Amino acid sequence: MNTPMKKLSLLIIASVAVYMMAQPVYFWSQQSALTETGADSQKPSNVPAQSQVVRYHDVDIPDFASIADVTVRKQQFFDFLRPAIIAENQRLLALREKVLDSQNQYLRNQSLSLPQKEFIAEMVEAYNLQTRGDLNELFEQLLLRVDQIPMELVMVQAANESAWGSSRFAQQGLNFFGLWCFKRNCGMIPKGRDHGARHEVATFDSVQQMLRFYFHNLNSHYAYDMFRSIRGQLRENDLPLQADVLATGLLPYSQRGIDYIVEIHTMLRQNQRYFKA
Repeated sequence: MNTPMKKLSLLIIASVAVYMMAQPVYFWSQQSALTETGADSQKPSNVPAQSQVVRYHDVDIPDFASIADVTVRKQQFFDFLRPAIIAENQRLLALREKVLDSQNQYLRNQSLSLPQKEFIAEMVEAYNLQTRGDLNELFEQLLLRVDQIPMELVMVQAANESAWGSSRFAQQGLNFFGLWCFKRNCGMIPKGRDHGARHEVATFDSVQQMLRFYFHNLNSHYAYDMFRSIRGQLRENDLPLQADVLATGLLPYSQRGIDYIVEIHTMLRQNQRYFKA
């Protein structure tokens, strides 16, 4: 095994070991019940008709549950999300290029222009980074966070978490990822919420707003440090951002742990034909 892949393999093994020894105390997602094991071939019985759904948004979402043909349902689901995923990845790539330009400018001249300083300050605030006066370290920390997420991984997570777009959180709240929020009336109260818990399932006004929240969650929350480290290793070794490799860093996303990762890998394999337009 060559050195870059060996380093990456050790990092992935470490991520699994760390998770198995001490699970994070906090999870962002709520796992949906519909998986690639065959449940997606049947219309969920507990999904209300589209005309009965009270929505927190004005987005025209297809009534995915009413589409009997699984192939058509999946194609429409991925087609619905694809443009916004591409747009968010392009936005992040443009920001990343600006960070790289600022880093290169600093390495050449040990100084930044005023616009560059203002931009980096905005990024530091957006990603809640601690500045210690070491700009080299700051650039490295930003580059771990300001980066893309493979479209295939985003798509299958959305499918898994939203029961292929048919869950009430997806239909009513435009939340395809089970994302939580913690301010009163910031979203929908889950029916199975534990006594004393205060989280709500976030609601969104647009698909782009939802995706920006999801991307920022993976790119900034401490629970996904390993996800970002794996992505950083791929970048460092000029390797493509492979969805199946990065999925290993999502152990904290679900309380189901390894089973969740296996399921995501299965969905990645089974839905290859839908990923490209």
